[in-house]
Amino acid sequence: MPVMHEALPAQTHEEMPMYSFYGDYPETREASGTSWQPESSPMEGVHFMLDGWNVMFHGYLNGIYDHQGGKRGSDKGFSTSMFMLMADRKLSVGMLGYRSMYSLDPLMGKRGYPLLFQTGETYDGIHPLIDRQHPHDFFMEEALTYSLPFSEKQSLFGYFGLPGEPALGPPAFMHRFSAMDNPEAPLSHHWLDSTHITFGVITLGYVFDKIKIESSIFRGREPNENRWDIESPRFDSYSGRITFNPNNELSFQASYGYLDSPEQLEPNINVGRTTVSAIYNRILKDGNWQTTFAWGRNDKKPGLATNAFLLESAVNFMKFNTVFSRFEYVQKDELFEEGDPLAGKSYDVKKFTIGYVYDFLRLKNIDAGIGASFDVHFVSDTLEEVYSDTPKSFMLFARVKI
Repeated sequence: MPVMHEALPAQTHEEMPMYSFYGDYPETREASGTSWQPESSPMEGVHFMLDGWNVMFHGYLNGIYDHQGGKRGSDKGFSTSMFMLMADRKLSVGMLGYRSMYSLDPLMGKRGYPLLFQTGETYDGIHPLIDRQHPHDFFMEEALTYSLPFSEKQSLFGYFGLPGEPALGPPAFMHRFSAMDNPEAPLSHHWLDSTHITFGVITLGYVFDKIKIESSIFRGREPNENRWDIESPRFDSYSGRITFNPNNELSFQASYGYLDSPEQLEPNINVGRTTVSAIYNRILKDGNWQTTFAWGRNDKKPGLATNAFLLESAVNFMKFNTVFSRFEYVQKDELFEEGDPLAGKSYDVKKFTIGYVYDFLRLKNIDAGIGASFDVHFVSDTLEEVYSDTPKSFMLFARVKI
């Protein structure tokens, strides 16, 4: 029979199996794909041993009412979700791992949900998504991993995903403690972590104690509007990332990637993407606090070079309460379709979000809560004429989390 474990914070990881996918270090260091986070980060989910495999299952389901204000805003009720199964086991030589992640987001429809100033991808192969966040694909990750230790502190590892996540950017936003309670995707998503669902990824990496160096080849094209299928892999793009965890509370990464024709509607434009990020995590009495700072730059070839900055933080206290916030500065150049007099230019957008979640039910392996978030946007006079003066938005939501 499997032995169940309650979700435990990082400081008690010695009570659980010490297996990790890519090296001999606490599993709490691992985040989405092959990315790292601070080792003190909480690891939520159900853990058990099954026939020599160390297995973890976790996920969430949100029911959301979304009101986006201003002239280009709209309302929608929808659901977001993510379910992940991870398993690894020791072999006679090395460690074998399997990662699988799914989402029911396609049920919200191809146009996703309203989100002012969000851009990227398409809903019909003809028109871009503007002021809307695209749904995630049903298949978010199907990956195999293998790591080979050389010493107590050194290892080589390989990762193959269809889909998977290349070595580019910080951990994806739904895997960062500083972001996972916020029901909105960041406006900086397509500067930082939009490659977290990539159809075809091969990554090779080297771990030396607190440093990880890795490189990927992958398909540069972002997922199309058919969110239920697995697309054909192509290895036309590449990336490299270095990560440094100086202690249990900090994780730094810097990465660069060349993305071949990432946007379906701009097939002749390639992108060079640079990212730098820092994550700080601190364990509190009856809670946790995490803050992430990230910068991303997209150099379109040909086209404009644009930047995005993100600063987000979340603190859980007295077990039942979580307060989260996010500030973003993004240079948006896709807010208007081709042919519009305002198209082809970059516009500065600043957004501030504050939110709160109250978990009214906390069982051994399941939390249930209700929450709300409120947004204020700050834009130039040109955008005010289109969107209205400092448009404001809010979301109300209920969630269940494993």
